[in-house]
Amino acid sequence: MMAEARSRAMRGISYALVAAIFFGVGISMGGGSSAAVVNHIPFVGDGLDATPDQSVDLTDFWKAWNALNANYVITHASSTLPTPKERLFGAISGLANSYGDPYTVFFPPKEAKSFADNISGSFAGVGMEIGIKDSVLTVIAPLKGTPAQAAGILTGDQIIAIDGKSTDGLSIDAAVSSIRGPVGTTVNFTIVRHGKALDIKVVRETIQVPETDDGLDAKSGVYHIALYEFTANSASLFDQAFQRFVASGSKKLVVDLRGNPGGYLDAAVDIASHFLSKGTLIVTEDFGTKEQSNAHTSLGYNDVPSGTKVVVLVDSGSASASEILAGALQDNKAATLIGTKSFGKGSVQTLMDIDGGSLKVTVARWITPAGHWIMGNGVTPDITVPFTSADAAAKADPQMVRAVQFLTNGK
Repeated sequence: MMAEARSRAMRGISYALVAAIFFGVGISMGGGSSAAVVNHIPFVGDGLDATPDQSVDLTDFWKAWNALNANYVITHASSTLPTPKERLFGAISGLANSYGDPYTVFFPPKEAKSFADNISGSFAGVGMEIGIKDSVLTVIAPLKGTPAQAAGILTGDQIIAIDGKSTDGLSIDAAVSSIRGPVGTTVNFTIVRHGKALDIKVVRETIQVPETDDGLDAKSGVYHIALYEFTANSASLFDQAFQRFVASGSKKLVVDLRGNPGGYLDAAVDIASHFLSKGTLIVTEDFGTKEQSNAHTSLGYNDVPSGTKVVVLVDSGSASASEILAGALQDNKAATLIGTKSFGKGSVQTLMDIDGGSLKVTVARWITPAGHWIMGNGVTPDITVPFTSADAAAKADPQMVRAVQFLTNGK
């Protein structure tokens, strides 16, 4: 029954990851974008198996439960004892946390409602995606033209406090709740960058993120298409940019995925289909031993003009759907990757309803055509080119320069 429920739920999933992208709608906290595909997590509740696991000895749990009942004394006048239900929810939270996966968490009813509000409601945000890296809350990417970018937040910044409260042990979803708020209000981040602590204040806004940017460099003859997120509209917008590329007559194309935190899997598959023949493997959704893997393959547009050379730019702000697209083109020898290693976010979650609470569980992982796990590993470029703070200050782009050099000289 449980396996059937999960299978039904997972067939409805059309996204590349669950990520806290602060745009403005739902968990995507900031402007009408649906790139944070958390809102496509299905709920699984009916039919969850409640059979006790007879192989587990719960004696120590009940010893702890009874010891707290018998001995705990309130030490603050404002404190109250937790109800049995609250204690049970606390135990479930600890059980989820024991897996050591920042994306597997339990929300008691109050937090579950807040999570649902994040998914469906309209909230202001700061315009960045965060994740857990090396056990620290980390900025995956500030999004183009957002308050986070304007305030100077950078990819790789470690967030150690939000409004003065430590993020140690804080889940991504809890961080989302701490950051969202009304338009015009301020959130204060304490970050660590290159070993130094900085305080950065960001004013929340309703954010509109540009999805694509494209054009031909007349001097080099290189056409570039920059993709800033993977939304329901991204495939169509990319197709329009791609047609302009074809019309330009250029045989040199740069697809820029730097700072793109991901989004819809369907968009990544559609875009990859321009470069790959029908049926070519793009990514595998691997459920381990729980159920059969799901292979996502090219739709077979395969309409890149003959003789075209393709470079994909990636960096540590490229995550999820970006990594799926980049990994597919790299493994299938359809493009050369230039830049720095991508973030490494490649897992799939589903929600399970437990007595008004929500258990968010990682149920699958993304694997590239060559068999590389994206989660925790990222995608390694064929040609590594750093982008330093000095480059940013000088408004230089050595990664794009190297891409143009490669496309022009072939090396």
